[in-house]
Amino acid sequence: MQTVSTAAIPDPQGFRLRVTGMSCASCVLRVEKTLKAVPGVRAASVNLATEEASVDADGSVSTVTLAAAVRKAGYEVATAETVLLVGGMSCASCAGRVEKALLKVPGVTGASVNLATERATIHALSTVPVAALKAAIVKAGYTASEPADAQPQAAPHLPDWWPVAVGGALTLPLLGPMLLQLFDIHWMLGGWVQLALATPVQFWLGWRFYRAGWKALLARTGNMDLLVALGTSAAYGLSVYLLAEGVPHLYFEASAAVISLVLLGKWLEQRAKHQTTDAIRALNALRPTTARVRRDGVEADIPVEQVQVGDLVVVRAGDRVAVDGAIVEGRSHVDESLITGESLPVAKSVGDKVTGGAINAEGVLAVRTTAIGAETTLARIIRMVESAQAAKAPIQRVVDRVSAVFVPFVLGVALLTFLAWLALAGNWQTALINAVAVLVIACPCALGLATPTAIMAGTGVAARHGILIKDAQALELAHAVTVVAFDKTGTLTVGKPSLAAVLPVGAASATDMLALAAALQQSSSHPLAVAVMDKAREDGLQVPQAGQVAALPGRGVEGIVGGEKLALGSSRLLKELGLDPGAAQQAARQLEGEGRTVSWLMAADGDARRVLGLLAFGDTLKPGARAGVARLRELGIKTVMLTGDNRGAAQAIAAQLGIDEVQAEVLPGDKAAAVQRLRDAGEVVAFVGDGLNDGPALAAASVSYAMAGGADVATETAGITLMRGDPRLVADSLEVSRRTYSKIKQGLFWAFGYNVLGIPLAALGLLNPVIAGAAMAFSSVSVVANALTLRRWQAASDTPAQPGTTTGAQA
Repeated sequence: MQTVSTAAIPDPQGFRLRVTGMSCASCVLRVEKTLKAVPGVRAASVNLATEEASVDADGSVSTVTLAAAVRKAGYEVATAETVLLVGGMSCASCAGRVEKALLKVPGVTGASVNLATERATIHALSTVPVAALKAAIVKAGYTASEPADAQPQAAPHLPDWWPVAVGGALTLPLLGPMLLQLFDIHWMLGGWVQLALATPVQFWLGWRFYRAGWKALLARTGNMDLLVALGTSAAYGLSVYLLAEGVPHLYFEASAAVISLVLLGKWLEQRAKHQTTDAIRALNALRPTTARVRRDGVEADIPVEQVQVGDLVVVRAGDRVAVDGAIVEGRSHVDESLITGESLPVAKSVGDKVTGGAINAEGVLAVRTTAIGAETTLARIIRMVESAQAAKAPIQRVVDRVSAVFVPFVLGVALLTFLAWLALAGNWQTALINAVAVLVIACPCALGLATPTAIMAGTGVAARHGILIKDAQALELAHAVTVVAFDKTGTLTVGKPSLAAVLPVGAASATDMLALAAALQQSSSHPLAVAVMDKAREDGLQVPQAGQVAALPGRGVEGIVGGEKLALGSSRLLKELGLDPGAAQQAARQLEGEGRTVSWLMAADGDARRVLGLLAFGDTLKPGARAGVARLRELGIKTVMLTGDNRGAAQAIAAQLGIDEVQAEVLPGDKAAAVQRLRDAGEVVAFVGDGLNDGPALAAASVSYAMAGGADVATETAGITLMRGDPRLVADSLEVSRRTYSKIKQGLFWAFGYNVLGIPLAALGLLNPVIAGAAMAFSSVSVVANALTLRRWQAASDTPAQPGTTTGAQA
């Protein structure tokens, strides 16, 4: 796909966009045609030489519209991502209002606001200043700050629960008479005493609702604070009126109780929301602040920010590894449980990689630094988890549309309730109290919290078990997966094949064959090439030089050795060269039947073409591969293996693992097509891979998995990264997704259920405002608490896997 990066600069005449990725005049015409088709665009001109597009449009056209049109044409709009902390939000309506305000900023192409994390993620053109984004949020009635700017606030004189405690102390005496009536004890506080108790609750503790509600009115919208302010003010005002008229029955307890209960509910909600971010805090706690660096033979502790790539970092027993690097001295066991989910310490020695944040169990290690700061594995993990928790799942979009009209709808129902009771009962006091009950029971908070809290809890518990979920969409889609397609090497197998057999054909010896094969492979990092070179070094062979070496993707390699053109590759290459292996074919079939991968060494020069012999390779199944496939079968999911191996070897491996379907001899470029065919058949496909050639297949899958330690392109493309490279984690991740999606549906059911059931009961006069306020306050708490039960989930892969067995080799 071509890429269009934009840097639109709104001006009086329209927009100027810098477009990259154009290669010819047809690209220019396509971009121009796309832009001109946007309603409101009067003219569009694209210059290939300057890579600039000028768009003249009326006021109805926005950057969002232009960006959407470009995406529809098959291009991508490159934008910069900005994350801002948003203060003052109380419900889903607030989140929607902030999103709308941000989308009105010229140059913003997308905005997502997460109520649970109180963060706004904005995608905008590079020319949009952060100050403009902050100003839009402030204008909407909220506060905005950058995460880096957010400094810890000074500790208040009273703990954060003091409004709840004060509200309870002032409200309980007002509720006392109502509670005593349950025991047939009739006692009433004096009216002026009730006024004295209720007034500070209404206007001191409840001032936050007035302030936020007023800001909502100024923005011509509504939120939970407005509903609470209107409802309690109506009950308080009615009580003052009745007190002045000398009526003994007052409603001060209703207004005070609603405010106190809502404050209690928000406090409990904040405590629960705090627990959903435990995973991020735990990961941040792994970051060491200092490192012991050895320079010129002298060791010294320095701030970790001052460590440079190439520095030698000394890690003593019990210390955390400060940087990513490779061990150059020492041997130890390293606890990586909080990073990879591996329950047992892992043995490490010279040459092994270590990850910053891991704990050195014993001994002293000297680590050569390979990554620092934002480029470390731990930093990337934190970014991935934060990104997933900040993103919106597709189901949340439906909730957002409901939240946008929720408050106006509730206000309309409250007004109709008042008018209906006034007309039917003729008592405006009863009508007003019933309208108040409608206002206070309606709460859009639970709607806004149901999805993000479940996503945060799900991604957090997954991260603790070595499953990194990059985006919320992957987590939501994974619950519906029907087929899991695996790459073989490095995914189901260890990916380090060894040379198991060398069988010459004709006069050549096994030693000569191995030397020729090593000559072709000595400049390659392919796993089979590594196996050949390891065997050649082990046997002490003198490897000749090869010239004009060229890789044959998916088939093998060719080059000139000793003046003769040679080729080393698969049976597919053997057929392409039109060679008959003769009697060696029987030996090849037997080896393939045992699960070995066979490569043929051939003379490939014109009439001198002939088969020189074959090399057989064996790989080891990953310890958790068989159990992982079995668990997928238990979940009712079909398994498929896509491999470049010959069919015999592939079938042998599939039989050992219990895989349902095998597609063998698949070229790297054909894996994506194979995945797409499965999707076209109506399947929801997850693809699991780790190699450079798996990138297209990962992109083609409904849900993509990358094994950690594989190629960077795999982990960048995949929606989910398995930090341990354990195939059992695939089934674990699907189970997490299913449970998370179940919690989302439960949360939304209860959120809608409170209102669908509560609003009609309140309108019918069957709910006291105090009870309505309690139901509203605890609706959000119950939704968040239900999501937090995900934290008790335990991965089946936490138990040690059985050792793998030797089988076929390379995909």
